[in-house]
Amino acid sequence: MKKLINDPQTVVAESLEGFGAAHPDVVAIHRDPWFVTRAAGTSAGKVGLVSGGGSGHEPLHGGFVGVGMLDAAVPGAMFTSPTPDQIAPALQAADAGAGVLAIVKNYTGDVLNFEMAAEVAEDTEVRTVVVNDDVAVEDSLYTAGRRGVAGTVAVEKIAGAAAERGDSLDAVVAVAEKVIANVRSMGVALTACTVPHAGKPSFDLPDDEIEIGIGIHGEPGRRRIPLAGADEITEMLLTPVADDLGLVGGEKVLLFVNGMGGTPASELYVVYRQARALLEGRGVEVARSLVGNYVTSLEMQGASVTVLRLDDELTALWDAPVHTTALRW
Repeated sequence: MKKLINDPQTVVAESLEGFGAAHPDVVAIHRDPWFVTRAAGTSAGKVGLVSGGGSGHEPLHGGFVGVGMLDAAVPGAMFTSPTPDQIAPALQAADAGAGVLAIVKNYTGDVLNFEMAAEVAEDTEVRTVVVNDDVAVEDSLYTAGRRGVAGTVAVEKIAGAAAERGDSLDAVVAVAEKVIANVRSMGVALTACTVPHAGKPSFDLPDDEIEIGIGIHGEPGRRRIPLAGADEITEMLLTPVADDLGLVGGEKVLLFVNGMGGTPASELYVVYRQARALLEGRGVEVARSLVGNYVTSLEMQGASVTVLRLDDELTALWDAPVHTTALRW
């Protein structure tokens, strides 16, 4: 195992310390327990947004803390849910008098721990939405139902914009649920990743094979197939996503091609090129785009394709200003 770390047991803490030191104008790092908030805190009277999950998926979630997105993020150990005693103070820190929305990816540990934290976060009204955008697998070792993957970025961005403009907690929840109902994703792995404390790849994948439908923790996908060209692989990802959404000609979408951490931007744009062509071939307009490493799986080589059906409201909220370490416009 070759990694730029000192000790597998301290890598998350040391990474958070470096993250906070690099971006003190955007985020504040809290210790004992560890969580991240906006440097300036939540604006008075604004709905607070909190998310979190296992580390190793950076910039998710800490990289999306800032104006226009999250108010707090809770990082667990590598690929491990944060604990309720981490989450509860983050929920309380994000509460500025209008309640808090917890955005939770659909992994059993995350769902249960956020539920327990909401119960013990005294005097804080907490509502929860669960992101389940992965069309590849209905159930896995980690979930009941579909997994939450890269579509989480769209939920955090759009719900964050609704909160920033002053929407009520009920309205922010409704916007988040609207995004969840209209976003789907599917991914592929070319290689496995190595979790530091494990010291070896999370699964075996021969050089001449790929895993279609992989999860962001190395969970099994739909099938393992021989390595193919990028256009063929992209069609295997895009087609189930578009079919599940029931896209029809004349609709507008956001197309998001996400890297899993070890795939260069040049390859992600090859995937984007074909995914866009396939959507346009269906008569679907790609009105907004995002390409890059945003929901990663350590150093895994691979990518995912996410499509969000847009209307005027969701487009305006996506376009609204955002200032985080990972997204800024």
